[in-house]
Amino acid sequence: MKFTFFILLLVNIVACNQPTKRLPILGNPVVTGKDTAYPVISSFQLINQDGQTVTNNTFNNKIYIADFIFLSCPTICPKMTKQMYNVYLPFATDSRVSFVSHTIDPENDSIPRLKKYAIDLGVSTAKWHFLTGNQDSILKLAEQSYFSTAYPDSVAPGGFTHSGGLLLVDKNRHIRGVYNGTRAEEADRLIKDIQILLKEQF
Repeated sequence: MKFTFFILLLVNIVACNQPTKRLPILGNPVVTGKDTAYPVISSFQLINQDGQTVTNNTFNNKIYIADFIFLSCPTICPKMTKQMYNVYLPFATDSRVSFVSHTIDPENDSIPRLKKYAIDLGVSTAKWHFLTGNQDSILKLAEQSYFSTAYPDSVAPGGFTHSGGLLLVDKNRHIRGVYNGTRAEEADRLIKDIQILLKEQF
């Protein structure tokens, strides 16, 4: 009996001393003396499906999940949106978590089309922003801030080549994870990592 109690006590002590799991900060840091600066998402100003201006300030004190899609995409975008939606559901009422889908085809993905898409999906604008704006600005944001591939390609299905990543961004604008948006197991991993990040940052 005393031995069993000792073992339980030891397990509890070890568990209490285990460091809390932290997600990595992605990107190449710049080290200046004792300071280390990691890449952050650049400042942006885009428009969502309700015609509202969305900037970095929209996500103050929030974490968010981002991707790059276009509505007429015949290949991976529907799969990405499905997995993004599966991640959305567990956090639908958590005000600390937001979702952002950037269209890389703003010429065709008008605000009304984005609005209808969000309505058909059954998501709240306050929770999930479908963003449009200047195409060059969006493609630059994808490449330089999110390290995502996105560019017009006349030989690609739908006219664009783009990556299928879902990107987890913390409240300091650092990327903390990249997930294959076409795979259900990756969506499950993202859900777990969101929970880890929430414990870390709130």
